[in-house]
This record gives sequence, C-alpha cells and structure tokens, in this order.
Amino acid sequence: MQYLVSVIDDKTGSATPSEMAAINAFNDRLVAEGHWVFAGGLNAPNTATVIDNREGEPMFTDGPFLESKEYLAGFWVIEAPDLDVALKLAAEGAKHCNRRVEVRPFL
Repeated sequence: MQYLVSVIDDKTGSATPSEMAAINAFNDRLVAEGHWVFAGGLNAPNTATVIDNREGEPMFTDGPFLESKEYLAGFWVIEAPDLDVALKLAAEGAKHCNRRVEVRPFL
C-alpha cells in the first residue's frame, strides 16, 4: 500500500545543509529497501497560486492563501506493507528532516 508522508513546517527557512544530507541519506535507504515511490520539497507558501472554480469560472489568487503558522514543506510517497511499517519509516523521516510529519494512506 502507498502512503503520503507530509512534512509540516512552522519555520520560515528551508532545510539546513545537515538536514538535507540526512534527508538524502534517508531517501537512499528508502530506495534501497524498496519503499521509495516519489518525494519532493516545496517552495514557501508565498509562491503558491490558488485556482478556485466555485462559480464556474476559474479565479486565480497568489499565495499565501491560508492563515496558518504551519504549511506543507515537502512530502514522501512511500510503499509499505502496512500502516505500522509506514509509521516507523515516517518517524525516521521526521527525525532526519527535524519537522513534524503526517501519514495518510492512499485510497
């Protein structure tokens, strides 16, 4: 089963060089163990554009669009046989990136 591991950030800066080295080493391990599907980091929320189509015509709004102290900073999509393994991997990823993470299974 595949899981989305969302990296939640409450900081204004990107990962430090030592955090990036730890994340890259963790990514290599995910690949080697067959858990890797896809991952990526995201730019700050002020680079976002929201498209709202509620009225039938798309409306574009530049970010940041949420009033929040936290935002999605990056993610992993991992393959794991069950939630317990996914949580174990996510906990390790959280340690390496020094951020909180959220784990959600795909439908």
